Amino acid sequence: MSTEPETTEDAEPGLPGAENTPAGGTGAGGGETGGGETGAGLPASAEEAPAGTGQAADLENAPADTRQAASAEGDPAGPRQAADPENAPAGTGQAASEEGSPAGTGQAADAGGGDAGTPQVSEAEAELRAQQAERERIEQRKAEKKAPIASGTKLSGKAADLLAAVRAVESGEKPSATVFEEPRPAPRRSAPEPERRPRPVAPEPVSAPAGPAPEAVEAVRQVLGEGGAPEVLAPQAAAVLGESADDQLRADPWQLLRIAGVRPEQADGFARALLGAECGPDDERRGRAVTGWLLEQAALAGHTVLEMPALLAALAQRGVPEPDSAVQGAIAEGEALVFQDALEGEAGAPAPAGGEGAEEDQERPVRVLVGLERYAMAEESLADGLARLVNSAPKQDGSAEEWERAAAGAQGSAAELIRAVAGQGLVLHTGGEASLAEPAALLTAARSLGLRGWAATHGPIGRNRFAALLRRSGQAAEAPGQADEAPADSPVATVSGLLAGLEGPGRDTEGALDLDLLVVLDAPQLDVETAALLTESLPDGARLVLAGDPAVLWSAGPGRVFADLLAARICPQVASRRPDPGPLGELVSGIGIGELNQVEAPGKEVVIVPVRDAGEAVHRTVQLVADSVPRAIGVPAEETQVITPGHGGAVGTRALNAALKERLNPGPGRFGGFDPGDRIVHSPAPGRALPGRVVTADAEGLHLSCEGETVVVPRERVEQSVRHGWALTAHQAVGSRWPAVVVVLPGDAAQALSRPWVYTAFGRADRHLSVVHGVEQALPRAVAEVPAKPRTTRLPVLLAPQISGT
Repeated sequence: MSTEPETTEDAEPGLPGAENTPAGGTGAGGGETGGGETGAGLPASAEEAPAGTGQAADLENAPADTRQAASAEGDPAGPRQAADPENAPAGTGQAASEEGSPAGTGQAADAGGGDAGTPQVSEAEAELRAQQAERERIEQRKAEKKAPIASGTKLSGKAADLLAAVRAVESGEKPSATVFEEPRPAPRRSAPEPERRPRPVAPEPVSAPAGPAPEAVEAVRQVLGEGGAPEVLAPQAAAVLGESADDQLRADPWQLLRIAGVRPEQADGFARALLGAECGPDDERRGRAVTGWLLEQAALAGHTVLEMPALLAALAQRGVPEPDSAVQGAIAEGEALVFQDALEGEAGAPAPAGGEGAEEDQERPVRVLVGLERYAMAEESLADGLARLVNSAPKQDGSAEEWERAAAGAQGSAAELIRAVAGQGLVLHTGGEASLAEPAALLTAARSLGLRGWAATHGPIGRNRFAALLRRSGQAAEAPGQADEAPADSPVATVSGLLAGLEGPGRDTEGALDLDLLVVLDAPQLDVETAALLTESLPDGARLVLAGDPAVLWSAGPGRVFADLLAARICPQVASRRPDPGPLGELVSGIGIGELNQVEAPGKEVVIVPVRDAGEAVHRTVQLVADSVPRAIGVPAEETQVITPGHGGAVGTRALNAALKERLNPGPGRFGGFDPGDRIVHSPAPGRALPGRVVTADAEGLHLSCEGETVVVPRERVEQSVRHGWALTAHQAVGSRWPAVVVVLPGDAAQALSRPWVYTAFGRADRHLSVVHGVEQALPRAVAEVPAKPRTTRLPVLLAPQISGT
């Protein structure tokens, strides 16, 4: 039984939305069924390249004007002319694509924050506590609303009972220890007579939540042993199920499905061992548990809800004899919520003539959706927060004349962005890497007008890059620091660090972020829960700008917030007209519109390295990183990033990292498989990834350096939250860029490719891109024909009745 949390890279074909998975369950792209995790045929050095290439082994000797056709009509055999990576045609432009949705451990998107200033509390703990506090504020805000929620969104039954229980705990009517292990946030206080701006308030120290009691863990371990389940799951089961976890598992063995990484067939085996003849596929406990498990898997694939027919079909595929009864049982027990939303185009339709009676007789077309409460509440809270920003006037900081002067001093789309933000509470900005100059110009202008302006990025690499951009544009010219590092007082944070209180301006006396303008970069990476926390944290009158490239992979978590807002058109949208420069910019821009174009690359900015099999793919990748790229391009191995579709398989991240470690930093792996100097990726929370390096290890745990921040991972968490990081998936790499990138496309990755995957992977390179190419015509076909997979969300339906004029 796997103890690794379920992710969409390992999702199953039978799950609605599992087509989002790049590898794992489909066996494509280096997933878990991709042929094993061996490094078959790995050479010890770059000089052991297979004979018969017939070409010089040197990138420096590659023809500068060579162009290789990348269209679907090209000759599949063409790439064989560059069988050696150092002889690849320098002017080639190619691409690849996948719609992956990692979630869970180690696959994620990135974050920052670190432990600066709060060494006694880890970043993950601080973030979880901040999110818990914000969720309680969201529930309190909802309870105070007097107006009824729009049709199909009101919680009732068990869900209403759960909310009532939360309020009872907060009021002291019930002991909080029976419900929450974390203390409640301090009640909001009214701000003192301003002073125009309240002073930031440091977050109050909060004790770390206690883990499950040792006796509870031991009791669960005994039950797991009786049922034949791995006893290593005991701590996690006790934490998820609570102090009575052993009794719950005996009464309902399918509760084991609530543990990350456990699958229905494994829970069935556990149930048979405990229940014997009482166990059967028609057991209502099994139906409810599998319903919840499918909804969790759908969330990992990006959905906030599932349509009822899709859920019923998935239940039938899982051997549930009466899917309808299973869903109704889950709803009755409060384990799922059901919604009825008007079909698209019907929500705003006029009521039929003839008065209320005629309207009741008229059957309105709706779609029935089922989802988990946490995502339903987050999506509703996000809609409320966005509607508040759109419908209210922003605080008047600076006169209209001052804003217009600031816009006149900017150029092109930057001027449009400044004018839009001057009068609106919510603005969307789209564009590629070069367009980041426009949010930088906006932040510079806003701060010159006296606004407390901040930017937030997906991860620390993006944060440091944007801080350097601000410094070059004059925003932080007075700040100390070298040209290649972010100044300590730069107004840029990571989203996770901002929410956790580890970075950013802090919070005012009302508990809101102490700012007037927030520019969120990498906005496509916002899932509904993170976006809801951000909007609820903004003070009244603040301005929010969501900026990002809509062509990249969507968020690791559920939802497609940025895409939904772009489609809803509820606020001004500014599209950058600033193209990404050079051959790489031309190549990636073409991929974004479904075209895999040939590009001239006189400086060997793009190189294609054809391979025949998995062993050769691993060999060429190691050769490029360790030898060819440093020698011919001048980018050292530590600044070159490998990107591949999946974690498992013969050319997944595990196999590639093993080969790259053997070549670049060999060692016994005496610290849980790691040695000082190893490149790693740390996942402090599901859906996030922090690239870094191992510094040392001691009794405290594994000491890492992640973009200048010191992180200590406790020994018991190393195995589940740290992986080697010479090779990443595209979702782990999103939000970051490196001087050189090697994208590996093994032959079994064809089914995992999509336009967003290729766009994201190829777009991570600043100066040089090498493509280890083994998928032949599947590459141009994916770019032209495989767009982003749809996600089922409710945000547009929830926004429509709250936004005036929609």
